[in-house]
Amino acid sequence: MTLRARRGFTLIELLVVVAIIGIIAAIAMPGLLRARAAANETSAVGSLRVIHTAQQTFWSTCGTGNYSPSLQNLGVAVAGVHGFLDADLAGPAPIVKSGYEFDMGSANPAAGTSCNGGSVASTYHATADPLPGRGGRFFGGNTGGAIFQSTQTLFGTMPDIGPAPAPATPIQQ
Repeated sequence: MTLRARRGFTLIELLVVVAIIGIIAAIAMPGLLRARAAANETSAVGSLRVIHTAQQTFWSTCGTGNYSPSLQNLGVAVAGVHGFLDADLAGPAPIVKSGYEFDMGSANPAAGTSCNGGSVASTYHATADPLPGRGGRFFGGNTGGAIFQSTQTLFGTMPDIGPAPAPATPIQQ
């Protein structure tokens, strides 16, 4: 009786390989989550800058010296041409994009209407709050164009003009 040579892996060898892969994945996961949170934060700051640029364009071309009071109004088309914001940020608030929830408002409504038929405001503020587990910092911007970061939500506390309340700090521009 001859023994045939066995080919393949034993169950123990396969379990060792799976355990090693699991350990490597456990080591890499926190770094991956930090990278994703950093990417979401960068996207949120970029989106707030896009909102500010859209507001400046609206102010100079459509709002007759006034701003849009809402993200939805910034997305309304004018004479068949796209609105001031793309669809990913224009809509009823809150807008969810890249792990953040965006909102915009104004404490200073103005009389009149804009060229797209919407209402106008003399100032505005916009905020970006992270969804759970998607980012660690909260962001806000206003008429002045500065973007502020905070460890607490700026929703409801972000002023239309001037610096954000403590503990918020401006982001270097």
